[in-house]
Amino acid sequence: LGLQEEIVMGDLEPRRDWGYAGDYVRAMWLMLQQEQPDDYVVATGQTHSIRDLLDRAFAEVGIDDWTPYVRQDPKFFRPAEVDLLIGDSSKARTQLGWEPEVDFPALVKMMVAHDLAVESAKLNR
Repeated sequence: LGLQEEIVMGDLEPRRDWGYAGDYVRAMWLMLQQEQPDDYVVATGQTHSIRDLLDRAFAEVGIDDWTPYVRQDPKFFRPAEVDLLIGDSSKARTQLGWEPEVDFPALVKMMVAHDLAVESAKLNR
């Protein structure tokens, strides 16, 4: 939509276990259906970097080289950054029969589509 010239980001290398909230809500519902309460980790078990997110998000709007549009600023770097966050949801998968249904590419596609719809609606007011 061309509403801003650049996006200012912090570190692009940390890797996260990105997942879809709807999948996590379904896992919570399955937890509530159990006879006994228990602790479960709900995660995809896959990691992607912030850079991976930018690759996919910009590709969704037809931009292959996003580097001219993204600027890193050290003020957005976290002083105690964790380089890798990944969960092991094997217990939830085994005991609850839960599996994430929305993968990372689909999640990014949904996020971009939502933001484009919201911003387009603002422009058309």
